[in-house]
Amino acid sequence: MTFLRPATPALLLLFAAACSPQTMADNVTDRAARSVVVPVMQNYMPAPQAEAAADCVLSNASIEERRALARDLGVRAGTLTVQNVVTIVQRPGTGACMRARGIGPLGG
Repeated sequence: MTFLRPATPALLLLFAAACSPQTMADNVTDRAARSVVVPVMQNYMPAPQAEAAADCVLSNASIEERRALARDLGVRAGTLTVQNVVTIVQRPGTGACMRARGIGPLGG
């Protein structure tokens, strides 16, 4: 017979809190935004670098920016979306993240 340890219910509550509806919605938004950002970044660099650069872009984008990017899911990114990605790339934090991952400046 298996008994729950006293810490187990606390861990279950912590896990349940981590799966809040808002957290789940933000995760879906982030995945959708990433699927939009990667192809934009591939216009400027090879695929492996674009994947890493997309992580930097999304980690330096506000939730509002990530939601706006996610709205382009399933369609080719338009000029406004590309400009939004470039704007985020130009931020100091994004540049530092990309340099830390060995990704050079964007080409054209």
